[in-house]
Amino acid sequence: MIKRILAITICLLSYKAFSQGDLMNLADSLLESDQEKFVNATFKGTRIVNGHSIETRAAKDLDFIISHRFGTINKGIYDLFGLDQATIRFGFDYGLTNQLTIGIGRSSFEKTYDGFLKYKVLRQQRGSRNIPLSIALFSSIAMNTTRFNESEEWRSESSRLSYAYQILVARKFSERFSLQVSPTLIHRNFVETNEDENDVYSTGFAGRFKLTKRVALTGEYYYVFPGETADQFKNAFSLGFDIETGGHVFQLHFTNSQGMIEKSFIPETTASWSKREIYIGFNISRIFSLGKEK
Repeated sequence: MIKRILAITICLLSYKAFSQGDLMNLADSLLESDQEKFVNATFKGTRIVNGHSIETRAAKDLDFIISHRFGTINKGIYDLFGLDQATIRFGFDYGLTNQLTIGIGRSSFEKTYDGFLKYKVLRQQRGSRNIPLSIALFSSIAMNTTRFNESEEWRSESSRLSYAYQILVARKFSERFSLQVSPTLIHRNFVETNEDENDVYSTGFAGRFKLTKRVALTGEYYYVFPGETADQFKNAFSLGFDIETGGHVFQLHFTNSQGMIEKSFIPETTASWSKREIYIGFNISRIFSLGKEK
């Protein structure tokens, strides 16, 4: 308000020296010179590879995402380096507001249904109010719906549920380079053995480097803190390329995780890069605007 009053006062004091058009241009330039500027496109999509990015969908935008993982490349030519096998997830993300996104999905891996909420609480910006980071809160629930075998008939349906909680912290350092850190808690109502853990803590590290106007290199790594789960499973490590193709974003990936939701790829990754147990995969994102056109 003080800035607006100052701009108008300067215009009034300068009335005799400028025309009306000049005064309006002067006022606009004074306001815009110190305007708060939000940082956009820290990451191009709402996913980096498997994990969520800081990005949320705009209000009334619906994002249809198809995620696909083939088999591991060490299967050789007989399985066409994994292309004979496939795991798929399809989902819908919807922007309730510019800060709040909800989503649902279904994976063929363990026939899992999942849903999530993601809320951006802080947005990186420059100008009179300098905020160096963007922060979002993420929570999801997943349910394995594979049929119980005879030895598991005593289990309840609630034992199939798993939960994920994350704090996504990101910064766009330049037009080409962004980083994100994601402290994570996974809770599983049921684990297969006494040696496994119901609560698994990890931290994700992710980055994006823009190679050209439409292509960017991405990567993510989830470190599981020491414990029984970390001793039995591998840390998920993925590399990929984001390719902008007009109406949608195509993401090509190389990862040691077959699962595509937090419950699967963070505490339950079994494949190893050193053994060439690498899954080739991709995400395709197509956005539909459901708001009224102006």
